[in-house]
Amino acid sequence: MSANVWSTEPTELLRVGDGFRLADVDPASTPGYTGGKKQGERDLAAAEGRFDELQERLFAQSRANPRSPSLLLVLQAMDSAGKGGIVRHVIGATDPQGVHLKAFKKPTEEELAHDFLWRIEKEVPAAGYIGVFDRSHYEDVLIGKVRELASPDEIERRYDAINAFETHLDISGVHVVKVMLHISPDEQKSRLMERLDRPDKHWKYNPGDVDERKLWPDYMAAYQTVFERTSSEVAPWHVVPADRKWYARLAVQQLVIDALERIDPQWPAASFDVAAERARLAAT
Repeated sequence: MSANVWSTEPTELLRVGDGFRLADVDPASTPGYTGGKKQGERDLAAAEGRFDELQERLFAQSRANPRSPSLLLVLQAMDSAGKGGIVRHVIGATDPQGVHLKAFKKPTEEELAHDFLWRIEKEVPAAGYIGVFDRSHYEDVLIGKVRELASPDEIERRYDAINAFETHLDISGVHVVKVMLHISPDEQKSRLMERLDRPDKHWKYNPGDVDERKLWPDYMAAYQTVFERTSSEVAPWHVVPADRKWYARLAVQQLVIDALERIDPQWPAASFDVAAERARLAAT
């Protein structure tokens, strides 16, 4: 981490704790970071090597020990907040073979026939992998609540089920990093308008996003409840201001690097006699 520009560790600064209020977070702010956009872009590039090394160590460790840890990054946000940019510019800096990306869409009929966590459990990253959920099980207590797709009693049950599920992940060695990219309605409007202004962005535009914008206060209230009910010691939420894309990417990168450093994966010891193999190879 660039100590000269980060005044406070993002892992602690952006963490949802007791008394947190989403309404108090300025989506255009850059908490804890004293540099500007250019410095942020340089710091993002400078940390890519560290991230790549940690990811490779995580993957390599699991080749020798199938019970090794994994990491799961959960990304939640209103549309156009930058989840795709996080995947490309942060996670994309490492070997894709060690990454398991899943973008959860509207549930299929088969998925709806099971409990809401059924499709989620199948995508949990295996040992040594970094998993990324572009949307997740939290859709079922966000859209599910705002759009009244489930009864209030069922929504309540789901909060408890999520906490139990994430506790099980932690016990199983899956380290969970949960991030909400917090964008303002004005910035979202600007980004959606850009998609309409540019033919090469039309494919990214969804007319339904305008309908969801009309429910903005309801979604913010639903997120507040999610934070209060599911930000736990083993799987805390982090709220990242997302109006400035460069800051959001830098902050998420640091959250992921910090989680990997806590895991502290080690290069596995050779399962063969290195000196003997060096001699054999030299003789060929």
